Amino acid sequence: MNLAEAQQLLERAESEAATAAEAAAELEELVELERRYVGRRSPAAQVTEAIKTLAPEDRRPAGKAVSDYKAAIAAMLERRREAIVASQAGGGPKGERLDLTAGGHGRTRGHLHLVTQVQRELEDIFAGLGYRVAEGPEVEDDWHNFEALNIPPAHPARSMQDTLYVRLGHDEQVMLRTHTSPVQIRTMEANEPPVYVVAPGRTYRNETPGPRNSPVFHQMECLAVDRGITLADLFGTIEVFVKRLFDDESVRTRFRSDYFPYTEPSAELAVSCIFCHGEGCRVCSFTGWIELGGCGMVDPNVFEAVGYDPEQWQGFAFGFGLERIAMIRYGIDEIRTFFEGDVRFLAQY
Repeated sequence: MNLAEAQQLLERAESEAATAAEAAAELEELVELERRYVGRRSPAAQVTEAIKTLAPEDRRPAGKAVSDYKAAIAAMLERRREAIVASQAGGGPKGERLDLTAGGHGRTRGHLHLVTQVQRELEDIFAGLGYRVAEGPEVEDDWHNFEALNIPPAHPARSMQDTLYVRLGHDEQVMLRTHTSPVQIRTMEANEPPVYVVAPGRTYRNETPGPRNSPVFHQMECLAVDRGITLADLFGTIEVFVKRLFDDESVRTRFRSDYFPYTEPSAELAVSCIFCHGEGCRVCSFTGWIELGGCGMVDPNVFEAVGYDPEQWQGFAFGFGLERIAMIRYGIDEIRTFFEGDVRFLAQY
């Protein structure tokens, strides 16, 4: 599939969706149309999957075409939904007038949680860069969560991740995943390189809830595996991602040496404070920088664990917390507010 074919596929699907929506008479039909045209097996999903095979200059237009298509489908389904609701509300006995002074039902329509909004926005950014979204189980075995990631038993790095183990009544040791890195392992085990994926999802650690800590949080990790990949490719990808994320060309990135068992070399990723532009403020603790996550080149031991030849293939990976992104962008002080279910907080976003 090339760019022109992708655009034609989306145009045909949008036209078909418009005709089907106009003919829909029940709300349940609209739910089915939404699943058919923007779900996991929809034309939008087909084009998103094909973006990684397009020429580099065609990936961004294709990503924008998918975003525009989804927005158009959502708008037409919402218009038809309002029309159906209005027709049902006015469907009383002949001659009976609608009493506009009676008031509404007092219920407002909900919307996506802020963390979900951030996740979908990031997925769209990476789709435009040629990556696909990968998912994996939240209950993991020791191999995928630790050993394949170059963290053998008794390795000091295990103490960095306070693991929540699950008892299943047999000898196999399973746990709630402490990061989304196991998705990278499963993806590489199931696919030959090159590989370009992002892995968003819920993760768990045995931490005491606090303003910046939660036993449940969300991560997104990026993995690229190909021939000839270097540290420059990692830094360049992050530069593009950060500028699109904050929609600000002036945002700068900083990399400082760090340690992660599954990357070598490894670095801490920080961005210039978007509130004070590096001058120093309370949000950035007056440093001018906000830590975003970790990154590095995939350790050869990880490639050997999944059957890749590290002499032929190179790769990079980086990850960050979705709540962390939301807290930075919207000036939210406590991570706990994402999980308390306070409608007054959620309604703001």
